Amino acid sequence: MSPSTRQNTLYKITFHNHTKVYELYARSVAASGLWGFTEVADLVFDVHEGLVVDPTEERLRDEFGGTKVLHLPMQSIIRIEEVERKGQSAIRDAATGEKVVTPFPMPAKPR
Repeated sequence: MSPSTRQNTLYKITFHNHTKVYELYARSVAASGLWGFTEVADLVFDVHEGLVVDPTEERLRDEFGGTKVLHLPMQSIIRIEEVERKGQSAIRDAATGEKVVTPFPMPAKPR
């Protein structure tokens, strides 16, 4: 596989994290040097200037944006897919499978 092809490869990683199921996109997935873990690197997020279009994407970027390499326990991974293009990242409730909606922050009520 040529270096340019490797750079264009995109993976969708679905994994359990506490009571939620996360769906993230990354350019690199490999066996970790830490026994029992999978290494996920070069996370991909939508970059929008100004207005936040997707609060879930913003939440994931806040949580994982500074992460160089994510080491996931193998038993937490549900699926790793090689995909053609990036879809919408998501956080779902593990029990129901419904998307977790982050409420829009409201200003505090005056006292």
